[in-house]
Amino acid sequence: MADGDVLTTELSLLAVLVALLIGLAVGKAWERYKLRDGRWIDRRRLRDTPHYMLGLNFLVDNQVDQAIDELTHAASSATDALEIQMILGNLYRQKGQVGRAINVHQALLQRPDLTTLEHAYVLLCLGLDFRNGGFVDRALEAFQEVLQLDPRNRYAMVHLEKLHEDQQQWADALEMREQIALLDAGRRPDDQQILGFLRNEIGNAQQRAGDSAGAMRAFSEAIEADARTVPAYLNLGDVYEQQGNVPRAIDAWERMIAAAPSHAHLAFDRLEHAYRTLGAPNRFVELCERLITREPQGWRPHLALARHLAAAGQHQAALERLLDALPHHPHSLIIHQEIWEALASLGFDGALIRRYVELTREAVFYLDPHICRRCRYRTTELLWQCPQCHEWNTFVEERLAAAKETTIAETV
Repeated sequence: MADGDVLTTELSLLAVLVALLIGLAVGKAWERYKLRDGRWIDRRRLRDTPHYMLGLNFLVDNQVDQAIDELTHAASSATDALEIQMILGNLYRQKGQVGRAINVHQALLQRPDLTTLEHAYVLLCLGLDFRNGGFVDRALEAFQEVLQLDPRNRYAMVHLEKLHEDQQQWADALEMREQIALLDAGRRPDDQQILGFLRNEIGNAQQRAGDSAGAMRAFSEAIEADARTVPAYLNLGDVYEQQGNVPRAIDAWERMIAAAPSHAHLAFDRLEHAYRTLGAPNRFVELCERLITREPQGWRPHLALARHLAAAGQHQAALERLLDALPHHPHSLIIHQEIWEALASLGFDGALIRRYVELTREAVFYLDPHICRRCRYRTTELLWQCPQCHEWNTFVEERLAAAKETTIAETV
């Protein structure tokens, strides 16, 4: 090949390379800059404005009103900044201004340049707006559209499940949680727990409808899904007892105690009655003694055993059990009520009363409260699903330590 031809080829390749570089530079510039009011604006620097940074700082500090003010200023100079508009819409929803949140997110959906994932995320926020505003059907539709765009969107699945739970559509909620569990692939242990509770709710619905066989099957499946599904054991035992199969009922309740000893007290009355039905009341005493040996600080087995002894006329022994329980939970009103019942039965012996007063000098009585670990919702009864945050199995018993210089709250 002649030298001139080689030179021409090299110049052509160089020209193509230069043209490519110029095209990339123009594309990047077009991506980064836009013409506004006759001058070029750097898109990236829009987020570096003081208003944007201040808004994020207020948001981190949970100062919602100030965050809205600053981000609104930032959005006025960056009307096409998707993330700012998204944040503003979510903040409006958090403030209870659901209508404004819906308007913001619906306006974002009209943008022609949204990517598929951006479209899905805006729809997700819109679904949350609808759910917060009580528009259940529209929320369901929005979350389903999210899954059409992004079939692996876990957030949309979770919110669809919660909507079904709110409507007590337990089978639909179960189906959605099963999809979530497949997506999680065993990485989240709470999936099995939720599956257990949902199957238990299906069993409750079948039992109310008179389908005892279906209910028993659902309760058994709940236990298989997660051995910690306490109400499934209780409900399964109740069905057996209603059918006259007391030994199978006892087996279900005893298995519950073995799987979740901290909830043993939920089966005490059931087991005491069942043991008596079988003519073996001492089995209840033995059960309580085993639980006390396993956990000496547990106050409920002491209380249950004291009631059992009092019913048998053994008031002195019952009082001893109650006084043993008192140091472990000195603020429980129910223990004090039982103690006064025992003292009355023993004729208010002065020495016993003085012993009781000494043990309770620092106590403040209150009904046994339960508190949600997630949102701190308080209730006097044990609930399996929190009515405020809608999470499953989050309630624990709250105890107050005996007062010394100050009163210290403990959650156990």
